[in-house]
Amino acid sequence: MSHLIRHAHPNLRDLTSARVSLPTTGNSIATEEVLNFQLAHAQARDAVHAELHLPSLAQRLIAELPILRDASISVLQLRTNASDRTAYLRNPDFGRTLHRDSAAQLRPASCDLAITIADGLSALAIERNAIPVLAHLLPQLLADAWSIAPVTLVQQGRVAISDAIGSSLAAKCSLILIGERPGLSSPDSMGTYLTWTPHPNRTDADRNCLSNIRNGGLSPELAAARLHNYLRQARAAQRTGISLKEGSPQQELRTATE
Repeated sequence: MSHLIRHAHPNLRDLTSARVSLPTTGNSIATEEVLNFQLAHAQARDAVHAELHLPSLAQRLIAELPILRDASISVLQLRTNASDRTAYLRNPDFGRTLHRDSAAQLRPASCDLAITIADGLSALAIERNAIPVLAHLLPQLLADAWSIAPVTLVQQGRVAISDAIGSSLAAKCSLILIGERPGLSSPDSMGTYLTWTPHPNRTDADRNCLSNIRNGGLSPELAAARLHNYLRQARAAQRTGISLKEGSPQQELRTATE
């Protein structure tokens, strides 16, 4: 004799960090969930307003990434035309251009890649994720004989600042690691953007993006592997942007023939 076995419906909260299937009490959300929401909102606000301390990050890069010293890759500290966090948040264009004193530090290096690290909208994301990603990525790039310009650290930076930096360094490609806009479950999410032949007139259509790099999202090791693949394909195709798509048949064909 067979018996009907009833399986409980899967709990959506086991599948996502989004605020779904919240417990209620009467007609209201449970107090614990209200408090959790308020905490997440405060963490997101703190992430947006926090400032990245460039000297400390520079020291960490040198101490935690000895490959920089071994490859004679220097670290430069730069700032944009946003004088402070308030100006940065209220005037996005200020974060897309370098202050003249910082621009004067850059010299054409005729290199393959210019790597920029910028606070963006979450300094916390950079503090937690930038170095782990580079720890996995740099050895792969150097093994592929990429020449790398000085790593630039930017305070009050937007995505487009890497175009100005890459152009000034005469780099074939620019890569920026930047804090993403915090969500209510991810105040420390980092994004990356790469642009072939960077210059100040580039648009988002000319870039490729990899996002959600954080604990609980895309791991540093996997992010580095995907970035390495993107960069290899960009160098082979001599382009980035909407014409370079991860996992496209053309991309896979180029990979197979290398």
